[in-house]
Amino acid sequence: MVEQKVLVINPTGLHLRPAADLAKLSSSCKSKVTMLYQNSVCNLKSSLNIMALAVKKGSEVTIVCDGETEKEDLLRVVSFIESGLGEI
Repeated sequence: MVEQKVLVINPTGLHLRPAADLAKLSSSCKSKVTMLYQNSVCNLKSSLNIMALAVKKGSEVTIVCDGETEKEDLLRVVSFIESGLGEI
């Protein structure tokens, strides 16, 4: 299992479109991908679960990957969030 903290920088946080894009990317990962935010845990392969957390711009989240490709998956997910989820 690997994990990394990352800052959400896109202007609108994790609303519908970035949540759907993040879920799509996470669904292509072989490992289990979750996000920790304010004492809640979310399956990143579900856009509804992501949106339910109501993550806003400037929030710090922790991405956790567990599985055969966990390191590669963590890098992909963190890089996508750091890039602004296609909104910057």
